[in-house]
Amino acid sequence: MLPATFKLCAGISYRHMRNMTGLRRNAMVAIHHELNRLAGPSPSNWISQVRRRSSLLSSRIREEEQFSEEEVSYIKQGEEALQRAIGILSEQDGWTTEIADANGDKVLSKEIPDIGKVFKLEVMMEQHPDNLYQELVGNMEQMGEWNPKIKEVKILQRIGQDTMVTHEVPADNVLGRRDFVSVRCAKRRGSTCFLAAMSTKHPTMPEQSGVVRAENGPTCIVMKPCADDPNKTKFTWLLNMDLKGWIPKTIINKMLSQTQVEFANHLRLRMADNVSMETAHAC
Repeated sequence: MLPATFKLCAGISYRHMRNMTGLRRNAMVAIHHELNRLAGPSPSNWISQVRRRSSLLSSRIREEEQFSEEEVSYIKQGEEALQRAIGILSEQDGWTTEIADANGDKVLSKEIPDIGKVFKLEVMMEQHPDNLYQELVGNMEQMGEWNPKIKEVKILQRIGQDTMVTHEVPADNVLGRRDFVSVRCAKRRGSTCFLAAMSTKHPTMPEQSGVVRAENGPTCIVMKPCADDPNKTKFTWLLNMDLKGWIPKTIINKMLSQTQVEFANHLRLRMADNVSMETAHAC
């Protein structure tokens, strides 16, 4: 029943069906009924996330009427990346420890059918989720200033409040020249912040000669206040990436898990620098 329900909801995205008020109403009733059936008396976290998302469906339908078909496609790709990532992160079993540092940082991995190996970074950050969200989303194009693994992040297009298409260029290294084009979905749900992404195509950034177009996704960063201290953040990063080319998977997997730990450390340094600058300006 659930797949059919989502097909019904997806149908309203087509231009020739947008004015069919009855179909919109039926879609909302169907998804609400199905989620209630699945959730039972104590819905799981991911069901709660989908229910909150469905409550915004009717307003999103109205918003999409002002977007082009290409823009709607990017919105849906971003939403798909977010939902697939939440589904993976909700799975508690089958994870293998790749890295476990003394400070509590850890990286886990798992094989997912039709996706491949995914990595999950779990760390605690000393900052509030809003501050981290501002750095990673609001200051996204500045990432190359503090992350030595990144040469450049450029926003190619913004669609509405939640969606953007970006071009990312990793720093030159032994892996050769590579780049990514991604659609990103940035959302807040209560006190939790999400930043999901997956590979896409964009007319302003075709594949370039001598540069390998790598792929990622679904990926997602989840920032949630710690239960014992809401000014600190439980930071989770789901990573899935295909660098393409000749590099053996064993080397790539080792590199990706280590990259996640290094990213967390560089982000900590960036946030500490921000605090120092704010303190200096206040004096």
